[in-house]
Amino acid sequence: MKTTFRWYGLGNDTIPLAHIKQIPSMTGVVWALHDIPAGEVWPEERIAEVKSQVEPYGLSIDVVESVNIHESIKLGSPDRDVYIENYKTTLRSLGKYGVKVVCYNFMPVFDWIRTDLFKEADDGSTALFYEHARIDGIDPKILVKQFMENSKDLTLPGWEPDRLKHLDKLFDLYKDMTEDKLRENLKYFLEQIIPVAEEAGIRMAIHPDDPPFSVFGLPRIVKCHEDFQKIVDMVDSPANGITLCSGALGPNLENDLPQMIRTFHKRIPFAHIRNIKVFDNGDFYETSHLTRDGSLDIAEIVKAYHEVGFDGYWRPDHGRHIWDEKCRPGYGLYDRALGIMYVEGLWDAYEKGRK
Repeated sequence: MKTTFRWYGLGNDTIPLAHIKQIPSMTGVVWALHDIPAGEVWPEERIAEVKSQVEPYGLSIDVVESVNIHESIKLGSPDRDVYIENYKTTLRSLGKYGVKVVCYNFMPVFDWIRTDLFKEADDGSTALFYEHARIDGIDPKILVKQFMENSKDLTLPGWEPDRLKHLDKLFDLYKDMTEDKLRENLKYFLEQIIPVAEEAGIRMAIHPDDPPFSVFGLPRIVKCHEDFQKIVDMVDSPANGITLCSGALGPNLENDLPQMIRTFHKRIPFAHIRNIKVFDNGDFYETSHLTRDGSLDIAEIVKAYHEVGFDGYWRPDHGRHIWDEKCRPGYGLYDRALGIMYVEGLWDAYEKGRK
């Protein structure tokens, strides 16, 4: 199991590479070119630049999160082939520089949704929070405005201002979209992309919908075990994989995460591990990684990865904001580093038990 850490790039992250390197078990950063709009080709010289920045610290750039999917591909618009060809070009370039995994998502309009970026807990820490009552009936534009005002002037992937300023148009384009239609558009994308990924030595890893249920009436097709089965069956290839994110799937407590790991482990090149606390009304907030702090059995999740001999990449997902750290929402250093040590401690314990 290879430990990685999401890093947003020089000048766009509060955490220096030197600090990431000091986290025990660290092997590489999970990165992206966040200033390149979805659908555009990633310049090869920019990819080379990131590699040259990261490798002096003994870290890899093996995992990219994300090469975003243009809305025309999700919508199945007549111009989607143009953007698919651009995507292929980017994959070939990434493979040339040693990238092994590309995480992506197929969520319409928003990549993820929360209602509070800094919800305060009893201990004074803050974390991302989702409240159903604030979503019901709210104008999505108000939510976007709140996100922009609270982003601490750092980019929020999936909440790009240039794209979201056309929110009314986007929602209009999706008004007749169903899960079946969206799934057909994903299949069309994968049938063209996966052969190129195979040639480039890259495994594609789709991220679950976050949260795993419809918000603002938008369809969701990556939310449960059944959805994963349909996706891996679309193109029978190890390159057609899954990013198993416990926190994204977790708000639906019927999702049996250890069982998903045991079923799909050959198709999981990348894992996100984090805990959440789910309330009786469905609201949830993000806790420490400790099993006892949330609703997910992180110890059992890590045990499942150990049992199947998982040797892919993993990263701690969203962390709390602790010790007065000033950071991008969900992406501070301290709590994510604590999460790594908890997960690595569990892994060590299972290793000792096996021996």
